Amino acid sequence: MATGTEATQAVLTVDLAAVVANWRALRARHPAGAVAAVVKADAYGLGAAPVARALRDAGCRSFFVAHLAEGLALRDALGPGPEIAVLNGFAPCAEADQAGLLPVLNALGDIEAHAAHARRRGAPVPAILHLDTGMARLGLDARELGVLAADHARLAGLALRCVMSHLACADEPEHPLNRLQAERFAAACARLPAGLPRSLPNSSGLFLGPEFASDLARPGCALYGINPTPGRPNPMRQAVTLEAPVLQVREVPAGATVGYGASARVERPSRIATVAAGYADGYLRALSNRGAVGSFAGRPVPLLGRVSMDLTTFDVTDLPEIRPGDRILLLGAAPGCTPDELAARAGTIGYEILTSLGARYRRVHRNG
Repeated sequence: MATGTEATQAVLTVDLAAVVANWRALRARHPAGAVAAVVKADAYGLGAAPVARALRDAGCRSFFVAHLAEGLALRDALGPGPEIAVLNGFAPCAEADQAGLLPVLNALGDIEAHAAHARRRGAPVPAILHLDTGMARLGLDARELGVLAADHARLAGLALRCVMSHLACADEPEHPLNRLQAERFAAACARLPAGLPRSLPNSSGLFLGPEFASDLARPGCALYGINPTPGRPNPMRQAVTLEAPVLQVREVPAGATVGYGASARVERPSRIATVAAGYADGYLRALSNRGAVGSFAGRPVPLLGRVSMDLTTFDVTDLPEIRPGDRILLLGAAPGCTPDELAARAGTIGYEILTSLGARYRRVHRNG
């Protein structure tokens, strides 16, 4: 039995074997090229260091993060060897050189800065070139591509590992932008130096068909159990479980209200369990009064009232066996509790459910 702090602390368990199994399943879908791992935002909230080490040990050799600080921390965790690319790019600096990080070049100014850095240090700078084919976000736009296509010498000093673009609507297989982006990407690459490896599919892109394959795929969400094929059965294994301890069980009479704003009222004498997790822990307030979003012994547990900062209340009237010290499943493989299902109830996406996971949980990484 848990004692002390553990008795009142929610536990977030990450199944590293499930993450690895998901990576291997995605690799099997992409036989023509390699499969990287996107571990930005602390591996979508699951812990970048243990997740990346497990994937490295399984054979993954390319990792993507968003920020320079994430890249430096990941290099410390992984040691030398695996490639680590920084999607948001970074200004040339000694720290990045020493860590062997790859900047993603998102504009002509990025190309100029890193090419000049290569000349100063007298050695090529490894990098990835990003082309915008329909996101209107990061990446060279059509004008900048035209400038670069007319003068390949701008790339002198850069050792390009690949050219990448990012699909905007891959989770909607029939969206016309998918094929348009693939065509734009192929046409853009044809204007660049020959022979550069290409990187196009993300998690959902790996399920669009062989015409979207490239030399390097960059899945993120699917590694962590989010469904890359919305509207169809999830082909990925669930990798995260969140269980919160019951601090107190209270009996309330019919007609009593529960929680802030008295937003919930019970229609019968009821038992209300208060658990140690709230929106400060990333358990979204938008889940308030959204029905059965918890589970106990395989049975659904309705959330009742508003999610507050540190506490959430559940109606356990039909679960008389629940006592203080028991744990209610808030996130996991049980029906109604997967990241995608919670997201649907909260009006968001599974990405937000995972990346919102707070720092107060006791985190356990198993099967690593």
